Amino acid sequence: MIELDFSPVWSGWRDLAHGAVTTVEVTVGAIVLGCLIGLLLGLGRLNPKRRVVYALCTAYVSFVRGTPLLVQLFIWFFGLPLVGLTLSAFFCGVVGMGMYSGAYVSEIVRGAVQSVDNGQNEAARSLGLSNAQAMMHVIVPQALVRMIPPLGNEFIALIKNSSLVSLLTITDLMHEGQKIISVSYRSLEVYLAIACVYFVLTNLTGLALKKVESKLRRARV
Repeated sequence: MIELDFSPVWSGWRDLAHGAVTTVEVTVGAIVLGCLIGLLLGLGRLNPKRRVVYALCTAYVSFVRGTPLLVQLFIWFFGLPLVGLTLSAFFCGVVGMGMYSGAYVSEIVRGAVQSVDNGQNEAARSLGLSNAQAMMHVIVPQALVRMIPPLGNEFIALIKNSSLVSLLTITDLMHEGQKIISVSYRSLEVYLAIACVYFVLTNLTGLALKKVESKLRRARV
């Protein structure tokens, strides 16, 4: 019978807590960057008639979604120094994850905007608003409510994917857990503890986004 010994987890809880904070910092930075990139890409892919913008945005989304996140992170951290550009591990983690997330957020933005009835845009234009003003003041606010559920899924996936940044020497939750394992050799117990922390982080994120969605829906009533 397997006997679990969580004493290494208890003795190393400060390191795990520090790693959890770093995980949150990396994820929050990536979320902010991913939302900004996703908004620009999503809006850029709304009109195929603007061929250059549409083609560039589509190429970006296709490349990022068609290659693994780990490979992209390695390009940032291990590949760029070969061409003379050395960046910090934390910066590479945030930017790499943010640019990766941005490609998926762009599809969420594009789908939500296109789901708004075209009559809303026509009504705004009839009131004298420009196309850009109608988009920012009429269409996007309505689409925002519809973005929340899929954005929640993307943010939760990003939290879990953040474990990959430990391979860039970032002292996140996974990295700190592996340090404890290297000393205690209690891998099962440590990984169970790490899984519980990720479980808490993802569920707190889901609850927070549900509250945001509820407030936005009430504000529209």
